[in-house]
Amino acid sequence: MLKCELGIGSNENNSKVKTSSYLKKIDMFKLSADLPDLDGSKGLQNEIWERGNFSANSQKQDLKNPAITLRKYVSHHPSPICFEKHYREYMVASLPHLEVLDNLPVTKIDRLTAKTTSRKYFEYLPYKRQPKESVVDILHKREMGGSKARNQKMSMPKQLHPYHHNQLFFSRSLCAAKLGSSEWPHLSPVSNFREKFKQECKRPRPRQFEYHPSDPSLMVFGTLSGEVIVINHESGRTVSYIPSMGAMSSVLGLCWLKKYPSKLIAGSDNGSLKLFDIKHTPQELAESNWGSSNVTFSSFEQLTSLHVNSTDDKFLASGYSKNVALYDIDSEKRLQLFSNIHREPINVAKFAHHSPHLFATSSFDRDVKMWDLRQNPLQPCYTSSSSRGNVMVCFSPDDMSLLVSAVDNEVKQLSAADGRLLMTLEIASTGSAYNYTRSYYMNGGDYIISGSCDEHVIRICCSQTGKRLRDVYLEDFETGNSMFVQSLRSDPFRDFNLSVLAASTRPSSKWEIIKVNMLASSNSQEQEAIFF
Repeated sequence: MLKCELGIGSNENNSKVKTSSYLKKIDMFKLSADLPDLDGSKGLQNEIWERGNFSANSQKQDLKNPAITLRKYVSHHPSPICFEKHYREYMVASLPHLEVLDNLPVTKIDRLTAKTTSRKYFEYLPYKRQPKESVVDILHKREMGGSKARNQKMSMPKQLHPYHHNQLFFSRSLCAAKLGSSEWPHLSPVSNFREKFKQECKRPRPRQFEYHPSDPSLMVFGTLSGEVIVINHESGRTVSYIPSMGAMSSVLGLCWLKKYPSKLIAGSDNGSLKLFDIKHTPQELAESNWGSSNVTFSSFEQLTSLHVNSTDDKFLASGYSKNVALYDIDSEKRLQLFSNIHREPINVAKFAHHSPHLFATSSFDRDVKMWDLRQNPLQPCYTSSSSRGNVMVCFSPDDMSLLVSAVDNEVKQLSAADGRLLMTLEIASTGSAYNYTRSYYMNGGDYIISGSCDEHVIRICCSQTGKRLRDVYLEDFETGNSMFVQSLRSDPFRDFNLSVLAASTRPSSKWEIIKVNMLASSNSQEQEAIFF
């Protein structure tokens, strides 16, 4: 089950919300004074209490005053969104006919303040589209060529609308209109594999996954047991199955080759590195000579990530060490080991999308470094530091920016050219040193999706302004318990679609890949998408 807490104001409720009859009967003075302060109203509540003499007569007098009674009541079971900064302002601005929120009356001053605050920190609709347009209107303008006149009237800075004259403008406009009309996102598990692998009498638990770079229907995932499984995530059909080799080990690194779409490289935490061709691997678990078509590279101990460059001739491996290894795919040899390039373990090493020579590394030593293979990496091009240990880094689709995620929701964008800080996302910290945060670009770099392993929320923010668009909360389908974000990826072929690797808490320790379609309602039976 999934909840999307932000963005519910897209469908305005014209009915007025009144105080529940329960509050008229409840004895407000029996409530504990230690209830959580959801929106800063506790100070106001205490002030009201201090002004009274707390006699029996004054208590009766207060109970006759609804305003005072409401301010003394705080819910025992608040939604997670209640603890988000600017939560009250967002809800008041999104629901213009709201009269009471969290049992506090909404005043005219509240509405004015909420409107200003909401515009500053949140996006009401994607791509800063202030007027809400229907899908029919957008299709009509596409056929009549009437988009430019509408755009000229919009008082938005030109740099915030790079797609006005782009062939993707109409598809993005349709997605914006579709997202604005969707109440709750539609989600579904990628597949249930218990029926596929009865011989094993188990359900494979995914540990890492990647979309295929050219086939919209394919996805590969590696399991905690060392298996590599390629599936058609649209139909749930297994395309290829590669059982674990040797000792049990988790698959932590996966990367497709772009020029050879049937090939992928997989790496395990025991250091194993192999290249597979899915054309020569079986679809189901069975005895076969599948191993004859794979290529084995020299191992890289304590591996945590790998990444292939844009020309498919080299790849990097990094792990729980201070070293990065460079491999040549054609010769199947390790070319070089860059030793001690960080002071602490290197979590991720990523090549640029368009240059086969540039790559970035992120480390728990709080540094992110840019490297150039043409300079025989002895010195980085530059170093940029975070206030906490870095969990990951990735390039924007145009290679103009670096997205850096540090421990406990420290997410920022840097200029890929010189490491300058471009923007920091305002995401609240939890105080946990083990809340590992991961972030990726979505919709061609327009938005950022971010999630952390100690939280069950996915945050979607604008990559240009940092404003929050949506928060999506995850729950287990079967138990209703929270599921925590271990990894996530945006769908490269569908706007506002993504997948999340989520894990539930003990004792089940369930791992599941969940697809999120923000353009379809959770009430729909089938996922919807827009293709061009």
